[in-house]
Amino acid sequence: MEGINIEELDKFIIESLDEDVKDGDHTSLACIEPDDRSMARLLVKDIGSICGVDIANYIFKKVDPKASFTKFIEDGMDIKRGDIVFEVICNSRALLKAERLVLNTMQRLSGITTLSSRFAVEVEDLPVKILDTRKTTPRLRFLEKYAVRTGGCTNYRDGLYDWIMLKDNHIDASGGLTEAIRDVNAYLKKIDQSMGITIEVRNLVELHQVLDEGGVTRIMLDNFELPILKEAVATINGVFETEASGGVTLKTVREIAETGVDYISTGALTHSAGSLDLSLKVVRST
Repeated sequence: MEGINIEELDKFIIESLDEDVKDGDHTSLACIEPDDRSMARLLVKDIGSICGVDIANYIFKKVDPKASFTKFIEDGMDIKRGDIVFEVICNSRALLKAERLVLNTMQRLSGITTLSSRFAVEVEDLPVKILDTRKTTPRLRFLEKYAVRTGGCTNYRDGLYDWIMLKDNHIDASGGLTEAIRDVNAYLKKIDQSMGITIEVRNLVELHQVLDEGGVTRIMLDNFELPILKEAVATINGVFETEASGGVTLKTVREIAETGVDYISTGALTHSAGSLDLSLKVVRST
C-alpha cells in the first residue's frame, strides 16, 4: 500500500462500513453464531491485473483483529479466470460485513490498474510518462491514484492544492495567457510557495505567446493534430516540459508519444476503467 495515507484509509473504511451496515447486518445476526469462523477465497472471474490485495487484508483485520490472511498474488500482477488471489480466515459475521467493501474496492481498483497497465505497455520503450487526471470518483481519489501507480502509470497532481494548472477557463477569465502567467507567479511570490505551473495552449499562436513570456513549468498541448503536435514539441525544444492531452486512447497513445512529448495526460485511466469481476466465496467453517 505504498503511498496510501493510512488515516485516510481508516476513514474510508469506517464511512463505507457505516454506509452499508448502519445498525447491523441483520441477515448475519439472524443466522450466524457470534463466535463462528469461516475461510473464504477471492476468486478471479476475469482477465486483467489485480489491485487492492493488501487493502483487503487491512479491511479484514479492521473488522476482526484475529483474522488470518494468506496472499497468493501481489498487487500489479496479471490474473486470469480461476486464479485464487488470497484466502482469509475470519469471524464469520465480520467476514460477511466486510465482503462487499472488499469486493467493490478491489474490483474498481483492479479495473483501473488493468487499463493503466495497458497504456503503460503501449509506450514502454519510449521516454514518456502517462499521467492521470482529477477525473476520479469523489472520496476515492487516493485509492484510484494508487491503482494508476500499480498499473505502471504516473500520478499528476493530487488536487487543486498542489500544482497550478492554467486551462482555457482560467486563461479566458483572467484576460489572456500573459496575464494569467503573471498573475500566478505574483500570487506564488505573495504566499511564498513554489509549485509546478502547467499552462494549456490550443494552437501555435498561443504557444509562441507562452514561449515569449516564460514563467511556467510545463506546456500542455491540448487536442493538437499529430503533425502540429510534433512541430510544437520541436519548437519548445526542451525549454519547458511538454504534455499532450485530448483524444488519448489505447489506439492513439503510441503515435502521440512518438511526437517526443514528455508527458501524456488522460482521464481515461480512471473515468473509463471498468471493474474486474471478482468473487469472495466461503469454502468452509473453521
